[in-house]
Amino acid sequence: MAAHPVVFLLQLWFALCGPAPTGAAKMKVVEEPNAFGLNNPFLPQTSRLQPKRDPSPLTGPAHLFRLSGKCFSLVESTYKYEFCPFHNVTQHEQTFRWNAYSGVLGIWHEWEITNNTFMGMWMRDGDSCRARSRQSKVELTCGKNNRLAHVSEPSTCVYALTFETPLVCHPHSLLVYPTLPEALQQRWDQMEQELADELITPQGYEKLLRELFEDAGYLKAPGENEPTQQEGATRGLGTETLENCNKARSELSEEIQRLTSLLNQHGIPYGRPTAETSHSEHLAQQSPIDVTSEQLRGDPGLRGTIL
Repeated sequence: MAAHPVVFLLQLWFALCGPAPTGAAKMKVVEEPNAFGLNNPFLPQTSRLQPKRDPSPLTGPAHLFRLSGKCFSLVESTYKYEFCPFHNVTQHEQTFRWNAYSGVLGIWHEWEITNNTFMGMWMRDGDSCRARSRQSKVELTCGKNNRLAHVSEPSTCVYALTFETPLVCHPHSLLVYPTLPEALQQRWDQMEQELADELITPQGYEKLLRELFEDAGYLKAPGENEPTQQEGATRGLGTETLENCNKARSELSEEIQRLTSLLNQHGIPYGRPTAETSHSEHLAQQSPIDVTSEQLRGDPGLRGTIL
């Protein structure tokens, strides 16, 4: 009985090729998480994150300037956060997905000052997040080493970072007054004296103090801050589409007709005088003043009616 053609072909193939060599090994696919980042020097410029603007100038306590140019990272869950003082905050998703997220969570913007003390660094104008930009607040706390200790997202697109450093362990290390130039210190002294002499109110003092911090470069003027749009806020008057526009026009037309009918019912003229109509004719068309109605608005009446 003749062998099946398929079996014959298999036997012929094994006879020609022979068994696989014993030293052959299977190909191994190695996957590594993405390492995109604004501060990664090994990536070409086109592959790095693109910030919206340059960081603000270096301001604040001079002993913290030594942190400039350094970066500190922390891995929380599946994300790696990188804080570069006086520069930016970035986030990198540690995953094997081809579209792993990497973005800028904020660029150095201004200080947060409370009770005349530097309390934290604000990083604003990060990547877009819905209707606003991502922003981060970095709180400076005392620690044995310089390290990024904690990262959280208390509200959508707003991040809170805790940075520990021995540079802020001294109780006077974050005071604002010693960092000011002499001219601004004298200006602050004068404001304190005027407040003590009750020449200015506490509200006026706070306003002048903020202006002083702005002149020192510690705070940005309100116009320089990016306007944040709250989630779910209205986007206008509801005329974004043609349908809404036609609906609004119809409602306005009905309201005009209702008011016109009401004016005609009471005999109240509502047409504007033309150029040919004299001023006296226009006054004659107006209804006479009702003294009683005027008195109902709180007017005690004409002096002649009392006599």
